[in-house]
Amino acid sequence: MNGNERAFFDTNVLLYLLSDDQGKAERAEALLAGRGTISVQVLNEFTSVASRKRRMEISEIREMTATFRALCQVEPITLETHDLGLAVGERYGFSVYDALIVASAQIAKCELLYSEDLQHGQKIENLTILNPFRSP
Repeated sequence: MNGNERAFFDTNVLLYLLSDDQGKAERAEALLAGRGTISVQVLNEFTSVASRKRRMEISEIREMTATFRALCQVEPITLETHDLGLAVGERYGFSVYDALIVASAQIAKCELLYSEDLQHGQKIENLTILNPFRSP
């Protein structure tokens, strides 16, 4: 991110902060330090994985999500998000949850979506998907 683009972070970027892979954890931290946008869905997905798979206590999760909320603009999930998400999913063949991430990024007028789960370099209108953990 060169500082001019508005970036949206998918849940997997935040989850790499918990990774044993130091390189990916540092990359995620650097991206978040540049600030960006997330959605309530991202907060919910992070909470689910952190509690279920990482067995983190709610107090730890609360502390981490408070940091995310301080660093990032948080996009709400609305009926507009739902409707656009369905349209994106239908057009591009994305899962419902991936389509909702794309819709949230579009509604927030982001230009970049950092995600490991979607096709690197794919453009959806004015949004470009980048995998920040991809080897050059």
